[in-house]
Amino acid sequence: MFVAEIGINYAYGNDKSKFIENAKQMIDMVCSACERGGVDKNEVVVKFQKRNPDKCVPEEQKDKPKEVPWNKNPITYYQYKKDIEFEDAGFDDIDKYCKSKGLRWTASAWDVDSVLFLSKYSVPFIKIPSAKIVDKDLIKKAAELFQDIVISTGMSSEEEISKCVKWIKESWAGIVNIPTNLTVMHCNSSYPAKDEELNLNYIMQLKEDYEPRGIKIGYSGHEEGISACIVAKTLGAEVIERHITLSRSMWGTDQSASIVYDQLWRLLRDLNKVHIWRGDGCKHIYESELPIKKKLRG
Repeated sequence: MFVAEIGINYAYGNDKSKFIENAKQMIDMVCSACERGGVDKNEVVVKFQKRNPDKCVPEEQKDKPKEVPWNKNPITYYQYKKDIEFEDAGFDDIDKYCKSKGLRWTASAWDVDSVLFLSKYSVPFIKIPSAKIVDKDLIKKAAELFQDIVISTGMSSEEEISKCVKWIKESWAGIVNIPTNLTVMHCNSSYPAKDEELNLNYIMQLKEDYEPRGIKIGYSGHEEGISACIVAKTLGAEVIERHITLSRSMWGTDQSASIVYDQLWRLLRDLNKVHIWRGDGCKHIYESELPIKKKLRG
């Protein structure tokens, strides 16, 4: 599965009423990339962020000034978070639009209110962002309402990852005859992440620790370029996530760690070929080699 993280990258320009239209352009971008890359849209999910700013913005941050392109004067950081948040009407529109395109969507939940909000929709899974895997109340509520959860592990210790998994598994313990699916995503939370800090080999450690317990391992990348995701897939990551954008020159904090259309369709194409490139591990002399063999060896 590939997760195309739209996140808050729709929040640009001088008119905040256009944010939904910006998001739809990015949904169209994903659909086009799937077609060009030869990838089934059922294997791709677009993802947003969902927050209740009243709960998620620390009190000491709320009144700090924030310059935004859709307001001539600085606004408060709290107002900025309110401005970029889609509420019921916005996500109803997103839900309808994605269905019309044959594309699934979901969101990362940053608080309990957002978990409850997302439970109103038929999303394929709920995502717990790296910053929140230590929030026991959030984790427990997500596990109570969803049987498919993805967690990112940036800036987290092995103990914190283990605790989050334990909370989810405990909450699911009483579920009978309903399949549950948990995916742990290796991640570096810097935007963009430095090459020397990706530590992709840790994917193999996660697989050793968690796959025997029926937990999938994935990779959420914030690096520049697309090659690290191919390596992650080769190392065994079953789910790949990348932020996407229409242009990295757009205003916004996540744009520099995002990939554009030409990168997206090539990444989708190449991720779909990794299992083909790896082959079966046995030595073969292929039919296509025989004329060359005859020519060069006689």
